[in-house]
Amino acid sequence: MTELARLKFYATQPHPCSYLLEEQATTLFLDPSQPMDVEMYAELSELGFRRSGDHLYRPHCQRCTACVPARIPAARFMPNRQQRRILKRNESLEVRAVRPSFSEEYYQLYARYIEQRHADGDMYPPSREQFSTFLVRDLPFSCFFEFREQGRLLAIAVTDVLPNGLSAVYTFYDPDEERRSLGRYAILWQVAEALRRDLHAVYLGYWIKNCRKMNYKTQYRPIELFVNQRWVALT
Repeated sequence: MTELARLKFYATQPHPCSYLLEEQATTLFLDPSQPMDVEMYAELSELGFRRSGDHLYRPHCQRCTACVPARIPAARFMPNRQQRRILKRNESLEVRAVRPSFSEEYYQLYARYIEQRHADGDMYPPSREQFSTFLVRDLPFSCFFEFREQGRLLAIAVTDVLPNGLSAVYTFYDPDEERRSLGRYAILWQVAEALRRDLHAVYLGYWIKNCRKMNYKTQYRPIELFVNQRWVALT
């Protein structure tokens, strides 16, 4: 086991929150000089940490506790009627795990997704450098899950494979395929993949009650939220 007490962490200065306009955010980062060992990463994920690029982080805001870590316990998850329809709608897709890399095919899909779905966010406008820094990292536990139909790339789920589960880092997809609900399907597929790999959970990042873009996470039941330093199940 990693001795977490010996690890060094650094907090940023308060800055405008990306999710709640009236709030100031502070982020706690693991010392960037610390090698990102998969066992250590898994232990920190149990404490609500996430990965972005080469960094492990967790919200550390003084006045606000709106960001709540969320995970889906794979063995207990039961898709609802709408989710079963999404699974049926996408059963023709083929999924392949590949090493993270830069390709023009990947980037063009990412750029279209950001431009059409997140033009109001802090990742707009997209750039090749941003895409590479954020998602194309040479880490042994990270992979791209490609979702294709007859060879055409429809989505990529950037996922970290940890001893305790799959961490859903980011998903981007064809914004013109709205009927497929590809973002939701990618989560459903990762839950099934966690079961196939005999892993406990799919880690979804942070749920924020008053943020519309984050509310979808509680549609997956049961879901577990990290509250008061312990995981609590919502059924």
